[in-house]
Amino acid sequence: MFSLILNGRKSHELHQWRNLLSPFLPPFANPFSSATTSDLTPEEDQKQKTFTVSYLINSLGLTPKLAESISTKANFTDKQNPDSVLKLLRSYGFTDPQISTIITTYPRFLVENPEKTLRAKLHFLKLNGASSSELTEIVSKVPKILGRRGHVSITSYFDYVKEILQDQDIKQTNRTRNVSVLRELGVPHKLLLNLLITKAKPVCGKERFEESVKKIIAMGFDPTSKKFVNALYVFYELSEKTIEEKVGVYKKLGFSVDEVWAIFKKWPYLLKYSEKKITQTFETLRECGLTEEEVRVVVKKYPECVGTSEEKIVSSVETFVKLGFTGEEALMIIKRHPQCIGLASDTVRSKIVFLVEEMGWSLKDVASTPIVLGCSLEKFILPRCNVIRALISRGLIGEVPAISSTLTSPKQRFLKYFVERHEEVLPELISIFNGDRFTVASRSNHQAFKCIM
Repeated sequence: MFSLILNGRKSHELHQWRNLLSPFLPPFANPFSSATTSDLTPEEDQKQKTFTVSYLINSLGLTPKLAESISTKANFTDKQNPDSVLKLLRSYGFTDPQISTIITTYPRFLVENPEKTLRAKLHFLKLNGASSSELTEIVSKVPKILGRRGHVSITSYFDYVKEILQDQDIKQTNRTRNVSVLRELGVPHKLLLNLLITKAKPVCGKERFEESVKKIIAMGFDPTSKKFVNALYVFYELSEKTIEEKVGVYKKLGFSVDEVWAIFKKWPYLLKYSEKKITQTFETLRECGLTEEEVRVVVKKYPECVGTSEEKIVSSVETFVKLGFTGEEALMIIKRHPQCIGLASDTVRSKIVFLVEEMGWSLKDVASTPIVLGCSLEKFILPRCNVIRALISRGLIGEVPAISSTLTSPKQRFLKYFVERHEEVLPELISIFNGDRFTVASRSNHQAFKCIM
């Protein structure tokens, strides 16, 4: 099945994806040529983003980094529409910090007609009994309400959130009693909300709810984590007999009962899949070239792979081979960092192009340290690599260090060896590491270094 995959083409195919990196290149990199998918020229696009960042900083007091992040999702060169949005929200009593939360969640409101996207929803909530204080508190804490469509959906969502956030005495139905129990255990509001609006509604029962919570607590789940809620879904929805049957499927595949429950604690949805789906995933991984023991190791490391489609698994292996990795190296990547199975192929290609063609590491280097493929190119890989290339260009180090030293060492160790020790250019290195557009030469070295610690 995979004979063609494992005889894939070599690294010259990296050139086919050079254009994928263009949005992420650092200022001093050699840019690749690529056609923009927007009607705007790069200069016009940058002008819009610059205006948007400046507007958000001056109008809402956002940090430059947050404003920059929002500008990638919605930008403009005219303040008329965003002014209308801010004016509308303020007219309903929202404070600037609350507005910042809403805009961060839904940047598109800045470029859409506020009369159509906001006023109708806020007005409807007011008409249905929401006081001004309730409206601003609940909407700012759960902006997702404003993303709901339809009056019934908006009202139901609002009532659920209100029920969670309020501490006043209310009629003790199963749902409110169970919510109180979970709140006392420390389950966060946002997770309680998800429990209330799901179709399964595991908090609406009584005996099953109590039994499920007891089991979860006995297993040591942290009530503040999403895994606690996921485990509640599983125990509430599945009977004891069904759970035993699912555990039995994994036993047939070579796991011990203790191993199954250990994996369950990492990823509770492990028990939700059918026997057919579980065995199909195992068979697909074996057909890729993994031994039965290696498949079990992969599942222990990344149990989410059980829910991954056959096509996705095959595509992951194909992607690595097409990029020039040998079949053995592709399997090494999967075994050492199974999370790579879940990565989008375009994302993987972009990172490989940069790491190999721009930084000079070999495909073998990447295969031996595949965890780097799970790191963000823009937020993690580029800042560190930009520092390394700046050091090389200034003659402060002779060559690119090992990929493990650059991309897998803890932040403090990286700063110590590649930033802090070069005091003569320390402010510049800090600026590069932070991705700043301004210089920090006016600060003392100590103050400048503290800003990234």
